Amino acid sequence: MGSDFLDKFIPLSVPNLKGNELKYLTDAVETEWVSTGGAYIDRFELEFAKYLSVERAVACQSGTSGLHLALILSGVKANHEVIVPTLTFIAAVNPVKYLHAYPVFMDCDDSLCMDMGKLKEFCQAECEFTDNKLINKSTGRHIKAVVVVHVFGNMADMSAIMDIAEEYNLKVIEDATEALGTCYIDGRYKGKYAGTIADIGVYSFNGNKIITTGGGGMMVSTDAGIMKRAKYLSTQAKDDAVNFIHNEVGYNYRMTNLQAALGVAQLEQLECFISVKKENYSIYKNSINNKIDGLKILDFRDDIRPNYWFYSLYIVNTDKYSRKKIIESLAKGNIQTRPIWGLIHEQKPYLHDQTYKIEKALEYYSRIVNIPCSSNLSADDVYKVIEKIRAIS
Repeated sequence: MGSDFLDKFIPLSVPNLKGNELKYLTDAVETEWVSTGGAYIDRFELEFAKYLSVERAVACQSGTSGLHLALILSGVKANHEVIVPTLTFIAAVNPVKYLHAYPVFMDCDDSLCMDMGKLKEFCQAECEFTDNKLINKSTGRHIKAVVVVHVFGNMADMSAIMDIAEEYNLKVIEDATEALGTCYIDGRYKGKYAGTIADIGVYSFNGNKIITTGGGGMMVSTDAGIMKRAKYLSTQAKDDAVNFIHNEVGYNYRMTNLQAALGVAQLEQLECFISVKKENYSIYKNSINNKIDGLKILDFRDDIRPNYWFYSLYIVNTDKYSRKKIIESLAKGNIQTRPIWGLIHEQKPYLHDQTYKIEKALEYYSRIVNIPCSSNLSADDVYKVIEKIRAIS
C-alpha cells in the first residue's frame, strides 16, 4: 500500500466543535425556535458586542450580506465609486456591483492589506476634493467609501486610513471577516479590535473562519443609529410587525436561531482557538524560516495581537519552488493547501474597472500558499506538514 493511503488527511481549515454546540443546538430544537427568531440570536449579538467592547452588534445571514448593508448604510448608490483591495476574496467587492456602483482597485502592502500610501497618493493625484466630495478626475464620479479588508487575520493600517477618510469625507467599512479577535496592542488604537474602528465593521462565520455558525455574519458600528437601521433593513424593513407594513425595501438577511446557538458556543472558545493557532503558527515559523531554504512564513504586524487565522507560506526562491509544485506535492501527502485568491481586478466581471498601481499584489499572488491552520490542528499534525514541505524537491 502506497504512502498516499497511509497518511492521515490534514485539511486546510475546518470547524472546531468541541464546546457547548450540541447542548445549545439541542436546546434551540427542543424549544422549537429554529428559524429567524429566538433567544440565541439576542444572546449572540449581546455577547459578541461585549467581547468587542461595542454597544451593539447585529447578526445577519452572511459576511457578504453584512457588507451589502454596510455599503447601503454608508450612502453608496448607483454611479458612486468605492475603493477596494484587489487582494481579497471576491465577496468583499461584489456588493459594490449589487448597488450599481464602481470599484476602484488598490494594491496591497507587505501586510497583504490595502496600501495606505498608494491610497493617499491616489486621492491626492487622481482626484479632486470639491464641495466636500472626492471626485475621480478620470471618471467624474463621486468616490463615496473605502472597503478595507484585514487579510488572513492581519490588520490594515487603520490610523492611516481614518486620517485619509477624515480628510476626504470618505466612509470606511472594515471587512473583518477574517480577523475576529485581532486587536491593536500599541499605537493610536491600542485595545481596539478589528472591525470596531471604522464607520461599520463586518464579520463572517463561514465554516472555515475562526468561529463558525455554518454560515452567518455580524455587523458592528460606533453609531447606534446605524445599527438600529441595520437591524431594520436586515429584517425586511418591517414598520408594523402585526399588520405587515413595510415603508422601505428590506432584505431577508436574518440569522437563524440555530446558527446563533452555534455562534454562542463558538464565541465561548474564541480565545482558546487563538491561543492554539498562535502556538501552531510559532511551530511553523520556527521550523521553516531560515531552516528550509527558499521558503518562509509571513509575519503579522508588530503592533497587533492577530487571531492567526491563516498561515501564509511565502516562496522566496521561485527557481526552486512554485505554488503549483507545493500544492501538488502536499496533496500527494494528503495535506490540503490553497493558493491565495485570484486577484479581483483580473476576474472577468471586473476587467474594465479602474486599478491603481497594482504591483505587490501580483507578487504575493504568485508566491503564497496557505497551509493547514485549523484550531484543532495538533502539534504532531503541524510537524507532519513541515516534514512534507521539507521533502519537496
